[in-house]
Amino acid sequence: MRRSSSTLTRLLGAVAGLALAVAGAVAVAAPAQAATLTQVTGFGSNPGNLAMYAYRPDGLPANSPAVVLLHGCTQNASGYFANSGWQKYADQWKFALIVAQQPSGNNANSCFNFFEAGDTTRGQGEALSIKQMVDHAKTNYGVNGSRVYVSGLSAGGAMSAVMLATYPDVFAAGSIIAGIPYRCATSMVNAFSCMNPGADKTPAAWGDLVRGAYSGYTGPRPRVAIWHGTSDYTVTPLNGTESRDQWTNVRGVSQTPTSTSSLPGNTSLEVYGNDDVRLYRISGMGHGTPVDPGSAAEQCGTAGAYFLDTICSTYRDALFFGLNGGGTNPTPTPTATPTPTPTATPTTPPTCVTASNYAHVAAGRAYQSGGYAYANGSNQRMGLYNTFYTSALKQTAPNHWVVGC
Repeated sequence: MRRSSSTLTRLLGAVAGLALAVAGAVAVAAPAQAATLTQVTGFGSNPGNLAMYAYRPDGLPANSPAVVLLHGCTQNASGYFANSGWQKYADQWKFALIVAQQPSGNNANSCFNFFEAGDTTRGQGEALSIKQMVDHAKTNYGVNGSRVYVSGLSAGGAMSAVMLATYPDVFAAGSIIAGIPYRCATSMVNAFSCMNPGADKTPAAWGDLVRGAYSGYTGPRPRVAIWHGTSDYTVTPLNGTESRDQWTNVRGVSQTPTSTSSLPGNTSLEVYGNDDVRLYRISGMGHGTPVDPGSAAEQCGTAGAYFLDTICSTYRDALFFGLNGGGTNPTPTPTATPTPTPTATPTTPPTCVTASNYAHVAAGRAYQSGGYAYANGSNQRMGLYNTFYTSALKQTAPNHWVVGC
């Protein structure tokens, strides 16, 4: 078992307030089903000495997707699982969750070691341990190897970037929340300077770091969603922009957005390329995972320390990953507010939007699956998912859209 150095302990202790504290252990809320978050042992050689937890909803079909979750410093698997909102959509849309946990024996504040070369290199350390968790899920849970995704917060967000860079053959897409670009930090000391004030490189320089993580790889690269609060003083907002530069370069698209839109929670969305990269900027939000407690279809999570009540990032990421595809109806949970009856008299005219299918998906009015766009709520097929097919969508209830105005 590895031990953290006394220097690491002192430095990380000095920034404990900056490193995503969660006061005490957070109990996992009792799910509506019998499924629970369960620790898994013997998942591989585990050179990074991580713990693996898994959540498999009741009735999980074979060949289902899986999402890997990576917590922030001082957090743990159960706390991140409980508060981030991922269980709601795993139950609703039937996909597995793999939650990695960093023990304090590896790092004084249980941060993933995103700044250690031995843990951020393909085939080594913590990166390999996380990859072995995915391999275990494929073999034992029947997970679809082409539909594996990763999402993480802060140190976990930086580690999410590590996994996307080192294992592009494993992850189809990922989400980096309040993280930093891959290989910005190569030591404990410059980890802090990367966090604040941040580092400025050209898109090509950032992209080369990712390409060097798996030399000779010529296959597809993951799509990436990036989340950052504009008032984050722990991991400064520059990191969101630099991460955007890194992953647009890796995907071979311009750093100029193809579309922009406004979302709830003072959130702006910039989409790059053909939905290759998304950058969400939450105005006024500090350091943490964006959540939006409530029972509506697009609401999730529990507000608390570093789980900030703004917008449900998990819902947007689940749509970005295509986890509600295949004709699955994203209906609200049983406690959701009932949809108004057709005979109810509206107080305002229904919202009607005409845009490309690509723009509808980017704005959250529709989702894409198998190359086609489908209206949220009604699941009506709209045609090919691209910038050339235009559809008119009418909103008839919260998160419920139908084709035609």
